[in-house]
Amino acid sequence: MTKRHISLLVCAAALVGSGVAAAAPVSVPTTHLVHAGESIQKAVDAAQPGDTVLVLPGTYRQSVKITTPGLTLRGSGPATVLTPAAKATDDCGKRGNGICVAGTKTKRLMGVTVSHLALTGYSRAGMVSVGADGLTVRHVLSDKNGVWGFAEERSEHSTYEHDAARDNGDAGIFLANTITAEQGAADSKESLVAHNLLSGNRIGVTVRRLRNLTVAANEVTGNCAGVFVVGDENKPKAGALTVRDNRVVQNNKYCAKTDRLPFLQGSGIVLTGAEKTDVTGNTVTGNSGTSPLSGGIVLFKSFVGATSDDNRVHGNTLRSNAPADLVDQESAQRGNTFQDNSCAASRPAGLC
Repeated sequence: MTKRHISLLVCAAALVGSGVAAAAPVSVPTTHLVHAGESIQKAVDAAQPGDTVLVLPGTYRQSVKITTPGLTLRGSGPATVLTPAAKATDDCGKRGNGICVAGTKTKRLMGVTVSHLALTGYSRAGMVSVGADGLTVRHVLSDKNGVWGFAEERSEHSTYEHDAARDNGDAGIFLANTITAEQGAADSKESLVAHNLLSGNRIGVTVRRLRNLTVAANEVTGNCAGVFVVGDENKPKAGALTVRDNRVVQNNKYCAKTDRLPFLQGSGIVLTGAEKTDVTGNTVTGNSGTSPLSGGIVLFKSFVGATSDDNRVHGNTLRSNAPADLVDQESAQRGNTFQDNSCAASRPAGLC
């Protein structure tokens, strides 16, 4: 052994003795496999922050509640199907939901990812998120659920990309400040709804009482209404968001009236009680109906009297929408502008 080797060994021993080399081991993320017939919830409960729960193909009659930050729940594609249990025993399932991402009122749940699976037949929502931050949902199919495909409230920095929501009782994707409480619009902190397929729902996408959000490049077709941006008399108002580059086509399914809305049919993009929203670059065609909310792109005073103010509708391509391609139902000019749209007819005339 050379003098250099002896010197290095002495230094290493000294470092260990001094505690410098005794750092805590780095946690290595673990993948937890779930086979058909096994409990996804059991694997989720065993996971640590940063772990992945990988669910293999099969039909899983259960619901799942996620409360671990940084967790990834990943299926194996559409062959991984979650559907309701015959008798739900967990809180998420008892509420009629498939997957519940659950933060608390005082601490948001950070960095959860759900991907590559299918959710079908739940009485309320395929997936619901409350108090999440940085939620990512990708390549998830949510269909034939009683109310929503995907729903969230009190959440920030969310991303819904390359998902499909079909044939759900209300909205395919429903994003709100709160689902029940009456409050002013919340800052969604640049949440994104992009490249999703939304078809056969009551409404394709509903954004209610939120600000700072983008709805972009979605395929929205065969719903009763395509995209709703909804505000009310609470302050701050909904708005300061962007609806761009979506394809909103033939949303002509009929949906009966509710306590909140008249019957829906033939609505493309609707802004009601919203402000400072950019609606740009969308292709809106073949949306036709006789509802008060029918038309291609519609600005509508909310049913509680909240006006739509300072919205910008520009650079859209519209055709074959009825009663008109562009509809502004505000009784007085509220700073809304219509520019550079390709369209044939408007109400009132002169907006095209």
